[in-house]
Amino acid sequence: MEYSFNKIEPKWQDYWRNHNTYRVEVDHSKPKYYVLDMFPYPSGAGLHVGHPLGYIASDIYARYKRQKGFNVLHPMGYDAYGLPAEQYAIQTGQHPAITTENNIKRYREQLDKIGFSFDWNREVRTCDPDYYKWTQWAFIQMFKHWFNNQTQKAEPIDTLIEAFNESGNQKVDAAASPIEVFTAEQWKAMSEKEQQEILLSYRIAYLADTVVNWCPELGTVLANDEVKDGVSVRGGHPVIQKTMRQWSLRVSAYAERLLQGLEKVDWSDSLKEIQRNWIGKSTGAAVNFKIDQHNHTLEVFTTRPDTLYGATFMVLAPEHEVVREITTADKQQEVEDYTQWALNRNERERIADAKSITGVFTGAYGINPLTNEKIPIWIADYVLMGYGTGAIMAVPAHDSRDFAFAKYFSLPITQVVVGHKDSESDPADWSDSYDAKEGKLINSDIINGLDVPRAIAKITDYIAQKGLGKKQTNYKLRDAIFSRQRYWGEPFPVYYKNSMPYVLDEDKLPLELPEVDKYLPTEDGQPPLGRAENWTTEDGYPLELNTMPGFAGSSAYYIRYMDPHNDEALVSKEANNYWEDVDLYIGGTEHATGHLIYSRFWNKFLFDIGVVKKDEPYKKLINQGMIQGRSNFVYRIKGENKFVSYNLRKQYDTTPIHVDVNIVDNDILDVEAFRKWRPEFKDAEFMLEDGKYVCGYAVEKMSKSMFNVVNPDDIIDHYGADTLRLYEMFLGPVEQSKPWDTKGIDGVHRFLKKFWRLFFEGDNLVLNDESPNEKELKILHKTIHKVENDIERFSYNTAISAFMICVNDLTDLKCHKRAILEPLTTMLSPFAPHMAEELWQISGHSSTIVDAEFPAYDEQYLKEDEIEYPVSFNGKTRFKLSLPADASKDEIEKTVLDYDKSQKYLEGKTPRKVIIVPKRIINIVV
Repeated sequence: MEYSFNKIEPKWQDYWRNHNTYRVEVDHSKPKYYVLDMFPYPSGAGLHVGHPLGYIASDIYARYKRQKGFNVLHPMGYDAYGLPAEQYAIQTGQHPAITTENNIKRYREQLDKIGFSFDWNREVRTCDPDYYKWTQWAFIQMFKHWFNNQTQKAEPIDTLIEAFNESGNQKVDAAASPIEVFTAEQWKAMSEKEQQEILLSYRIAYLADTVVNWCPELGTVLANDEVKDGVSVRGGHPVIQKTMRQWSLRVSAYAERLLQGLEKVDWSDSLKEIQRNWIGKSTGAAVNFKIDQHNHTLEVFTTRPDTLYGATFMVLAPEHEVVREITTADKQQEVEDYTQWALNRNERERIADAKSITGVFTGAYGINPLTNEKIPIWIADYVLMGYGTGAIMAVPAHDSRDFAFAKYFSLPITQVVVGHKDSESDPADWSDSYDAKEGKLINSDIINGLDVPRAIAKITDYIAQKGLGKKQTNYKLRDAIFSRQRYWGEPFPVYYKNSMPYVLDEDKLPLELPEVDKYLPTEDGQPPLGRAENWTTEDGYPLELNTMPGFAGSSAYYIRYMDPHNDEALVSKEANNYWEDVDLYIGGTEHATGHLIYSRFWNKFLFDIGVVKKDEPYKKLINQGMIQGRSNFVYRIKGENKFVSYNLRKQYDTTPIHVDVNIVDNDILDVEAFRKWRPEFKDAEFMLEDGKYVCGYAVEKMSKSMFNVVNPDDIIDHYGADTLRLYEMFLGPVEQSKPWDTKGIDGVHRFLKKFWRLFFEGDNLVLNDESPNEKELKILHKTIHKVENDIERFSYNTAISAFMICVNDLTDLKCHKRAILEPLTTMLSPFAPHMAEELWQISGHSSTIVDAEFPAYDEQYLKEDEIEYPVSFNGKTRFKLSLPADASKDEIEKTVLDYDKSQKYLEGKTPRKVIIVPKRIINIVV
């Protein structure tokens, strides 16, 4: 009986679907285990072979944990809002919902073919009103809460109003936008609108003027991770900085908790470090600099207040609010021109561009609070409004960027720190600034002679005592801009009364996306929802025209999976108390500073208000690597439609052109298929090598533009889903990126056929009930031990190697014994579930192998009676020799020196040294 994967796989996929094999419910008799994949955006292109990598890894572990007795939650859904569907709608007029539905159907077909153990009963789609009702609900809760710095948690806005009624805001310690101090009497005397404006400064979901990444071509605001090198990641359109009134979430309030939470989770050190850097905690002092001849005071945050005596100029962000007011008349035009130029640059671009030195003097001067000396105030694009206060004190002697700026514009440089073994020198002779993390202070009055740490402590206390500033901790983490000027997104549950925002009552949810005639902004520049008819409340108040960003729907989907059909709550107490959190989360590193920050913030907020049990959502997180494409190239002679084979290309002036890998086999081009591939190649001529056209190759990102995309459907049609699953895991460690090479898949497919032949000889089932011998038991139990350990370490490639070695050994022994093959089939089932189900049924079982218990290994069969030693002479391995495992070094040395084969390499000489590493190697030095 042949291994007919094309019959076996559809059969078992139908069985699992019809029997709800993977459906799971709360079961207090079993321990829970929650395995989660980062759910996909359903693009029109469908899946390529790189996409399932993480899903296969998680599926193996989910199946394994179920076999180990756990109640496994393994859901899947779709992050269904996105720019591509809307862009397609703009181009074609087709509603994004139709495009998204078609794409989801395509994805589901492909996912089902691979044999995943997803509980599709729990499927969520972020564009489904029954789902985004709870995204809207969470937004309302954030609008109704403020963050108390004293308790370090979110609290109802009513408690803040009570505090204002009692004593104003003087005693309130909140994460808030800048707000003036007011008394209880002043609060009570305010109008409703005035009070609402003040409350907006405290709400966790708030509306404020914000500098954003604006993409005119896409007509929307983009998040930082959606912009690269000044253009949009989607489409490559120019992005500018623009001040707009936007909804934001006060993510920055949770900075310290987000930082501390990293200590509780089992994530890679590199991922934790990315998040720590993004949060960017720094401790220092906020120092007040007065502005000469102005009433303004500039607050500057510095981690090095000990270098204040070396501050010789100041730099403001070009967009700083005081720039226009302090700039002198003769500098006005120059400053305005520079500001406009800087605003057209993306923040990341400004940070990364360390080589360009640009800036303009405002004509104004600040007063160094310690020396009382006037220092010039400049503007430069390397200072950003979003970090700190948008103003810095420049200490060019001890900061490389300030040093380059001072040198370029001939500004003074004063050394204030010197190395412990160095002496003061003239900065005019320096080629770069002096790294001042260690050393002692000079030219610094009251802190002269102190080492850096003591100087920082003393000057910080002095600044506070004199009222010149205060000790302060800052974070780089910014609040999340939450508005998008798009159609295809969650509507805000917000209406406006007297130009102030109010949230809808919860019984009005979901507020569904309305129909519009076009998916473009209105003629007067309003977002597309401005085209909707009667987009108002029942009372006629206008509804918000912006929609939520892509990360809104993905910020709590893992919670909704726990209880996806609950109409009364995001998640019930029973479901959340059982499932608690995600035990294993698998996804790409590209989400390290977006989704993984936002969803952790979202979870912590829900924890604060008592909705979820755990403060952190994801216990263990693994970032799967990328499967890269193996591109092929043909070489066209410039100016001709003639192509030369790879090894002839250097004889001609050629241009390499990407060619579709699907018409290349083992780097040999199908020239007739190439002529049919594109019209311009129909008359192509070829210069061949030995009658063949050899293509060049390169390992690159898998991309349609490089014609190196491999469709998993094609692999499944040719080899089967089990082969695809095994091969993707066999390519290398889950976390590493690796190139796809279809050539290597044959070996994995041969392994599955070899495994099948342990059960069959021709059409005859040869499985028998004979008792296994000790050698067979040793092979089995060593494999169980190895595979179990490898699965627990997510080292699937080495587990598959162990299976291959085991099957080879059993084949050599002609072992067809049920006692050996059934445990082996059970172990293999997480990797190759279709074949395993078929063999399990053939073996006489009526139940699914999914519920079979993972076999346990017996320690007695792990002990070695003999060790096979590689024997080397002068470091070169010559032969292998089996010796008793308990042999002493003396016994090993005598045996190997007396062995016949050793005489050939000893050549009658006495060895100078015999090196024995017990159970590993023998090396004889002659």
